[in-house]
Amino acid sequence: MLTQLTQDMKEAMRAKDKLRLNTVRAIIAELKNMGIEKKGTQGLTKEVTSPADYLDDSEMLSCLRTMVKKRKEAAEQYTEGNRLELAETELAEVAILADYLPQPLSADEVQALVQEAIAEVGAQSMKEMGLVMKAVQPKVAGRADGKALSDCVRSLLG
Repeated sequence: MLTQLTQDMKEAMRAKDKLRLNTVRAIIAELKNMGIEKKGTQGLTKEVTSPADYLDDSEMLSCLRTMVKKRKEAAEQYTEGNRLELAETELAEVAILADYLPQPLSADEVQALVQEAIAEVGAQSMKEMGLVMKAVQPKVAGRADGKALSDCVRSLLG
């Protein structure tokens, strides 16, 4: 992923695409910060030259999802504050960030995975929702919103 980000940053510089350039730079900076934080918590002495030194793909994707969530929230606040030009900028950044995330699962795919997990666990009631969630989350692997996932489990168990 980091190689792709670096290449995209260079292309954005050549194309003079300020929005893409700033967004890609923000991604790289956020990943480096996460790498530095992780290095500090693990007591490692190696200097962080690249986020890939300390972060695996799932941590990088988690970082991107957090960035998307923050920008969506900011866009909502800008819209409420009648600052539409800023909201549009945030949403444009969300679109750029989405290019680096895996394709999200459709509602039908989520429902099929939840039904499979329910059958796997043998869940019969809402009391077993935690078991179903624990079984389905690795299969979804960040490709579906947690709230949507829990709503689907509730509707099928409820």
